[in-house]
Amino acid sequence: MSVVAVLRLPLSVDLSGFVALLRRMQVPHRVSEEAGEQVLWAPESIADDVRSLYQRFPLGDPDHALPVVERPQAMTRPGFAQQLRDSPATAIVLLLCVIVAAVTQLGDNLSALRFFTFLDFSIYGQYIDFVPLSDSLASGQWWRLFTPMLIHFGFLHIAMNGMWYWELGRRIEMRQGSVNLICLSLLFSLVSNFAQYLVGGPSLFGGLSGVLYGLLGHVWIYQLMAPNPLYNLPRGVLVMMLVWLALCMSGLVSMIGFGQIANAAHVGGLVIGCLTGLLGGLWARRRQAV
Repeated sequence: MSVVAVLRLPLSVDLSGFVALLRRMQVPHRVSEEAGEQVLWAPESIADDVRSLYQRFPLGDPDHALPVVERPQAMTRPGFAQQLRDSPATAIVLLLCVIVAAVTQLGDNLSALRFFTFLDFSIYGQYIDFVPLSDSLASGQWWRLFTPMLIHFGFLHIAMNGMWYWELGRRIEMRQGSVNLICLSLLFSLVSNFAQYLVGGPSLFGGLSGVLYGLLGHVWIYQLMAPNPLYNLPRGVLVMMLVWLALCMSGLVSMIGFGQIANAAHVGGLVIGCLTGLLGGLWARRRQAV
């Protein structure tokens, strides 16, 4: 099922009412920002119907005057394959995580793991000797600043991180594009890795969680500055992730057997994510006002 651009409207146009109507009618759709416009996407098979509906109800149907009937078979939710095609950057990052997890055997293969860690290291019996970061960077190993986000230690670790990256990454990719998602992910990885290194010292750490908290902070603050249906996260999601962060920082999560948690990476990711969300949201709101 191919998806096409049904409407292209200025950012100043409020689509929230019409989007609410589409949700009530269970019409599959998404909204993105491209070249200073907001674009409404829908399956090609119902594109004309959606355009006609917008002409009749550009502000939506707040009084529920329009009777909602069962949606046609053509209006089914996009399949997984279509979602992958719509979110290539999100899919690529997750695929890289899976490949690295397989190569490193979820952290058990230390000889492979050392290629992706923030600090290179050597094993001497039961001891790990870390190479100074400056030495690695001087030899051109710049990738170490970013690759810890691809490392995961256990199936649950990669499953949970992958699920949240799929949810948050697709939202950002749909609204701000694939390039922005990749750039934000790399920035959040860089900041969260440095934060963990500065606070925790030389150690083995990795995972997408620092990036995830960056994505969360970005979407959260961006939505406050420039509301859009794609960034309208359920309040429970935000509360749950912030509560989880607080529990991790309290040490309770480590005490009950979840291992060491990279709390500095989480906090660093959240802070830089809030900052990018603030800057991006203010820029989007400024463009909407023009």
